[in-house]
Amino acid sequence: MRCLARLTAFSYFSIAEAERHHAGARKGQMLRLQGIAVSPGVAIGEALVLDNEGFRIPRRFVSRDGVEVELERLAQAIQDTVDEIEVNRQRIAERLGDDYGAIFSAHIQMVNDPRLREELEASIRERHYSAEYAVSRVLRRYAKVFQSLEGPHLAERASDIFDIEKRLLKRLLGERREELAHVTSPVLVLARSLTPSETASMKPEFVRGFVTEIGGPGSHTAIVAEGLGIPAVVGAGSFLSDVSGGETVIIDGDEGVVILRPNEETLARYRHEVDEQLSLMARLSTLKDLPCETREGYRISLLGNIEFPSEAALCLDRGLEGVGLYRTEFLYLTRTDIPTEEEHYEAYREVTIAMGGRPVVMRTLDLGADKLSMIPQPEDENNPFLGLRSIRLALKHVDLFRTQLRAILRASVHGDVRIMFPLISNVLELRRARMVLADAMEDLEERGIAFDREIKVGMMVEVPSAVVMMDRFVEEVDFFSIGTNDLVQYALAVDRSNKDVAALYTSADPSVLRLVKMAIDAADAADKPISMCGQMSGAPLYTMLLIGLGLRTLSVTPAAALEVKRVCRSTTFEHCQSVAQRALELESARDVKTYLREELQRLLPDQPI
Repeated sequence: MRCLARLTAFSYFSIAEAERHHAGARKGQMLRLQGIAVSPGVAIGEALVLDNEGFRIPRRFVSRDGVEVELERLAQAIQDTVDEIEVNRQRIAERLGDDYGAIFSAHIQMVNDPRLREELEASIRERHYSAEYAVSRVLRRYAKVFQSLEGPHLAERASDIFDIEKRLLKRLLGERREELAHVTSPVLVLARSLTPSETASMKPEFVRGFVTEIGGPGSHTAIVAEGLGIPAVVGAGSFLSDVSGGETVIIDGDEGVVILRPNEETLARYRHEVDEQLSLMARLSTLKDLPCETREGYRISLLGNIEFPSEAALCLDRGLEGVGLYRTEFLYLTRTDIPTEEEHYEAYREVTIAMGGRPVVMRTLDLGADKLSMIPQPEDENNPFLGLRSIRLALKHVDLFRTQLRAILRASVHGDVRIMFPLISNVLELRRARMVLADAMEDLEERGIAFDREIKVGMMVEVPSAVVMMDRFVEEVDFFSIGTNDLVQYALAVDRSNKDVAALYTSADPSVLRLVKMAIDAADAADKPISMCGQMSGAPLYTMLLIGLGLRTLSVTPAAALEVKRVCRSTTFEHCQSVAQRALELESARDVKTYLREELQRLLPDQPI
């Protein structure tokens, strides 16, 4: 402990100064990261960095007249930080002794180090950096030097510098967290993680893409990104210390690649790729008003997955025939209180009217209790994916469930509305949900409010037990929709948010294909409509396979609609059947993917895969 106390601020920054030429060779160099692609496309732009505390670290310059103000802000932040650390030092010393308090003494010396302060002030005076940007740039550079030094003791000191950076930023930026909904200029968001509510608040005209250090495919955050049509990569590993706000970043949502500070050659290559994508989209736009059918006229119904009411217009713009999945979670994710029946109704009414009589399938609440701050949280829920979520949560909080159902029923008078229950795993669960629906109908009848008494009721097929029990479920509902995001997770026992097992999470696994086939066959045998609304349905790679397996209805994000339609119109039903037959014979996900890629490449040589 005394050894640490003797490592004063002078030694921190003199060592860093001596190694700066070594770090300088790396600082500013291009850095390529490999993550998990969760939303396709390529985006190039300036980084907006959100650290673990949610601070935005901006690249903001000040005018010459504003330099003195920034210097004063810096001086005040340094003094406030020193005072804060001194309070902590005294508290720890009283509890544990002076040796432990010496840790904070070293931090105080770091903050007060003349060399550090000189460089911070020079960044403001000479480069006109804002105080917070100067802090971020200078301290992160020093931290990277220590991370590169030999010896664990020195390398660990980087965490001390990051701690000082965080303390200073807290003083300069206040306690506020950066709200992504308030971003008003085009950026690429880089963060440790993003909650579904943060992602839901993004405006795609400003947030052009995002990257997170952690996370996996199939998460709600990934689904929202795909719905917004913005490139996204998750699980890219620790990189926030390597980038500052305003630096150029490339997000390749097709390959899961992130490039920090790209060189000119890389920039040129990706700009060409963006141009190619724009050219492809222009060609695809000619398909908008054409029917979704195979070359011999075999018709496929193409519906849309939406998250927000405003996306109904996107469905129409892409020539979709209705809404196959209206995720209603946004009403809960973007607030801290429980939405009222009127708020539900207005959102559902808006979509129903916008779709002009086309079918609108409204899925009831499909979130875990951990995502809803307005309700009591379950105790000791180690795995929320296997716990109180979705229909289970709704049946536990019946008042909340009934409120939503009444609103959906009220909206049914404005068009072709259908109700779909998520995560049904057994028949009794479904019957309980239908009983709550019957109660909601009685509530409206007593209030004299009109609704569609014959509203169609369906269920998601996203749990293996639901597939096994399809012969019983066909007697209970009007239609089915296969939700592959959860079905893959539960069939393969893979936490889709865990990057360490993300490679196992794939729709191409032979067991998943067999489950999908079983569900389709059972529904067809009972003459009950069945569709698919998971991420698998919107991936052109799987389009021929799904048609060949027997699906007649696909529900996709508006962004994916034209690419899927292009595949449909380029192939034949007979060929799709042969593709499905061959895929079902393969033994591994790798073999299935390789085969499907080859078939798609043969069909459409210019199709991004």
